[in-house]
Amino acid sequence: QVQLVESGGGLVQAGGSLRLSCEFSGHTFGSYTMGWFRQAPGTEREFVATITWLGSNTYYADAVKGRFTISRDNAKNTVYLQMNSLIPDDTALYYCAARLGYTIKTNSYDYNYWGQGTQVTVSS
Repeated sequence: QVQLVESGGGLVQAGGSLRLSCEFSGHTFGSYTMGWFRQAPGTEREFVATITWLGSNTYYADAVKGRFTISRDNAKNTVYLQMNSLIPDDTALYYCAARLGYTIKTNSYDYNYWGQGTQVTVSS
Protein backbone atom coordinates (compact mmCIF):
# COMPACT_ATOMS: atom_id res chain seq x y z
CA GLN A 1 0.00 0.00 0.00
CA VAL A 2 1.04 3.59 -0.60
CA GLN A 3 1.75 5.63 2.50
CA LEU A 4 2.76 9.26 2.90
CA VAL A 5 4.01 10.68 6.19
CA GLU A 6 4.63 14.39 6.65
CA SER A 7 6.89 15.97 9.23
CA GLY A 8 8.63 19.25 9.95
CA GLY A 9 5.76 21.50 10.94
CA GLY A 10 5.89 23.78 13.92
CA LEU A 11 5.46 27.27 15.31
CA VAL A 12 7.57 30.04 13.81
CA GLN A 13 7.56 33.81 13.76
CA ALA A 14 6.74 35.76 10.62
CA GLY A 15 9.77 35.95 8.37
CA GLY A 16 11.09 32.62 9.54
CA SER A 17 11.54 29.35 7.69
CA LEU A 18 10.51 25.72 7.92
CA ARG A 19 11.24 22.66 5.84
CA LEU A 20 8.53 20.05 5.54
CA SER A 21 9.32 16.48 4.60
CA CYS A 22 7.12 13.76 3.15
CA GLU A 23 8.26 10.16 3.20
CA PHE A 24 6.74 7.92 0.54
CA SER A 25 6.47 4.15 0.79
CA GLY A 26 4.71 1.28 -0.91
CA HIS A 27 5.54 1.92 -4.56
CA THR A 28 8.23 3.45 -6.72
CA PHE A 29 8.48 7.06 -5.59
CA GLY A 30 9.89 8.23 -8.91
CA SER A 31 6.77 7.10 -10.77
CA TYR A 32 4.58 9.61 -8.95
CA THR A 33 3.92 13.29 -9.16
CA MET A 34 4.03 14.76 -5.67
CA GLY A 35 2.15 17.75 -4.37
CA TRP A 36 1.70 19.86 -1.28
CA PHE A 37 -1.66 21.23 -0.20
CA ARG A 38 -2.74 23.17 2.86
CA GLN A 39 -5.95 23.79 4.72
CA ALA A 40 -6.70 26.41 7.34
CA PRO A 41 -9.70 26.10 9.66
CA GLY A 42 -12.94 26.93 7.88
CA THR A 43 -11.33 27.00 4.43
CA GLU A 44 -11.08 24.74 1.42
CA ARG A 45 -7.97 22.71 0.83
CA GLU A 46 -5.57 24.85 -1.18
CA PHE A 47 -2.92 23.85 -3.68
CA VAL A 48 0.60 24.89 -2.73
CA ALA A 49 3.16 23.25 -5.01
CA THR A 50 3.84 20.18 -7.12
CA ILE A 51 6.82 18.42 -8.66
CA THR A 52 6.48 15.96 -11.54
CA TRP A 53 7.76 12.44 -12.06
CA LEU A 54 8.97 13.24 -15.57
CA GLY A 55 12.05 15.19 -14.69
CA SER A 56 11.60 17.67 -11.87
CA ASN A 57 9.20 20.19 -13.32
CA THR A 58 7.66 22.35 -10.61
CA TYR A 59 4.62 24.56 -10.29
CA TYR A 60 3.58 26.86 -7.45
CA ALA A 61 0.50 28.65 -6.27
CA ASP A 62 0.75 32.41 -6.66
CA ALA A 63 0.45 32.84 -2.91
CA VAL A 64 3.73 31.04 -2.28
CA LYS A 65 5.70 31.62 -5.47
CA GLY A 66 9.13 32.99 -4.71
CA ARG A 67 8.96 31.96 -1.06
CA PHE A 68 8.45 28.19 -1.16
CA THR A 69 10.51 25.58 -2.97
CA ILE A 70 9.45 21.99 -3.62
CA SER A 71 12.06 19.33 -4.28
CA ARG A 72 12.35 15.56 -4.30
CA ASP A 73 14.96 12.94 -3.56
CA ASN A 74 13.97 9.72 -5.29
CA ALA A 75 16.77 7.76 -3.64
CA LYS A 76 15.30 8.63 -0.24
CA ASN A 77 11.65 8.45 -1.35
CA THR A 78 11.16 11.91 0.08
CA VAL A 79 9.68 15.18 -1.12
CA TYR A 80 10.43 18.47 0.62
CA LEU A 81 8.79 21.84 0.91
CA GLN A 82 11.20 24.59 1.91
CA MET A 83 9.18 27.52 3.21
CA ASN A 84 10.89 30.88 3.59
CA SER A 85 9.64 34.35 4.49
CA LEU A 86 6.66 32.85 6.24
CA ILE A 87 3.63 35.02 6.93
CA PRO A 88 0.64 34.43 9.23
CA ASP A 89 -1.54 33.56 6.21
CA ASP A 90 0.66 30.51 5.71
CA THR A 91 -0.77 29.04 8.91
CA ALA A 92 -2.49 25.78 7.98
CA LEU A 93 -2.37 22.04 8.13
CA TYR A 94 -0.05 21.00 5.32
CA TYR A 95 -0.67 17.78 3.44
CA CYS A 96 1.55 15.78 1.16
CA ALA A 97 -0.20 14.12 -1.77
CA ALA A 98 0.73 11.81 -4.63
CA ARG A 99 -0.65 10.77 -7.99
CA LEU A 100 0.51 8.49 -10.77
CA GLY A 101 1.64 10.27 -13.89
CA TYR A 102 3.55 13.38 -14.83
CA THR A 103 0.94 15.95 -15.78
CA ILE A 104 0.73 19.05 -13.62
CA LYS A 105 -2.42 18.97 -11.48
CA THR A 106 -3.50 21.57 -8.94
CA ASN A 107 -6.85 20.15 -7.87
CA SER A 108 -6.89 17.87 -4.84
CA TYR A 109 -9.40 15.67 -6.69
CA ASP A 110 -6.63 14.53 -9.03
CA TYR A 111 -4.44 13.17 -6.25
CA ASN A 112 -4.85 9.58 -5.13
CA TYR A 113 -2.87 9.34 -1.91
CA TRP A 114 -2.59 11.64 1.08
CA GLY A 115 -0.58 11.98 4.23
CA GLN A 116 -1.96 12.80 7.66
CA GLY A 117 -0.87 16.43 7.62
CA THR A 118 1.58 18.49 9.63
CA GLN A 119 0.65 21.76 11.32
CA VAL A 120 2.40 25.00 10.44
CA THR A 121 1.65 28.03 12.59
CA VAL A 122 3.16 31.43 11.83
CA SER A 123 2.86 34.12 14.47
CA SER A 124 3.09 37.87 14.00
